[in-house]
Amino acid sequence: MKHNKIQDNSDILAELVVKGMQERKAADIVVLNLKSLKNAVADYFIICSASSDTQLDAIATAVEEEVYKLTKENPWQSEGRTNREWVVLDYVDVVAHIFLKDKRNFYALEELWGDAEITEVAPTEGAAPAQV
Repeated sequence: MKHNKIQDNSDILAELVVKGMQERKAADIVVLNLKSLKNAVADYFIICSASSDTQLDAIATAVEEEVYKLTKENPWQSEGRTNREWVVLDYVDVVAHIFLKDKRNFYALEELWGDAEITEVAPTEGAAPAQV
């Protein structure tokens, strides 16, 4: 398969999602590259943690704003805003998962997609340190 030097749209979208998460000091940002996995539901899962339901909502809003600012796209599907424990923003090729810390540990998505290429995003200045 020939790989183009121009970034795929999903690569750009993934970068925008991470940037939105970083703007609201999301913790433990992880990018799961699912492109090489057979039957993967998306190209990327991007997962982060929030320390409160208020921060969770702020991160989700920042991701939506960051993506819309450059692509003029809204999520195809958005779930979890009313429960405020786990918000999913589905951009089809890129799916953002924003968890409260205890819910993230409970669902352990990183373990479910253990065959994916996993990249831990270094915390930005002023963000909470990564929890291992």
